[in-house]
This record gives sequence, structure tokens and C-alpha cells, in this order.
Amino acid sequence: MKIAVTAQGQNPDSLVEQRFGRTNWFVLYDSDTRTYSYIENSMVANAAQGAGIQSAQNIANNSVDIVITGNCGPKAFRALDTAGIKLILNVSGTVQECIDKWEKGFFSYATSPNSTSHGV
Repeated sequence: MKIAVTAQGQNPDSLVEQRFGRTNWFVLYDSDTRTYSYIENSMVANAAQGAGIQSAQNIANNSVDIVITGNCGPKAFRALDTAGIKLILNVSGTVQECIDKWEKGFFSYATSPNSTSHGV
């Protein structure tokens, strides 16, 4: 399973970025191989509009199964849901802390967005 965590940096010690569509980085964790990689998202994060939908497309293009983030708006939520990507919201801490909690089953999957369009 491939998990993407919105992050303020490129590694597991980075803090979780609270805004899905405006994150500069996605830290990817492959639960089968227990390895990390990352996706740069800064071009999308700086877009004038549509960052959430474009970020969702970026994630889908990288065969991600689950996204862990702080907040996600309705358009990005729909795009992720349409792509069959599960979403975990309202998280904070480091990427590694979130992965550890996911592995221990501490999170539940979101059934709706937790942010309005264009902000938290």
C-alpha cells in the first residue's frame, strides 16, 4: 500500500503540512517495502487556483492508496474519492508519527471534507 503524507519537507521527520492542495511536498511511504520517497508539489502549491484538484491528480498519477493530511476542501476531496484514494484528516505532528499511528490503526478514513474551498 502506498501512503502520501502532506509535508513541510522531504523526509519522515518533516512536519505535516496542514493544507492538502497547497503542500510543497508529499512524503510517500510504501508499506510493503517500508521505504520512503517524495513528490515535489511546489508548482501546484503556487497555482492561482485549482491547487487541490491538481494535487489530487498528482497523487493519483503516483498510484497512492491513502492520503494523510490536516485539511482538505470539497473539490480535492471529490477528486481523491473519484480516484479511489482514501483520506485521513485532522492530523498533526511529523510524517513518521502519522505513519506509526496509521500502522497501529489509530486513524479512521474521512467521509467528507473538513475545510471549505480556498482555505482552512
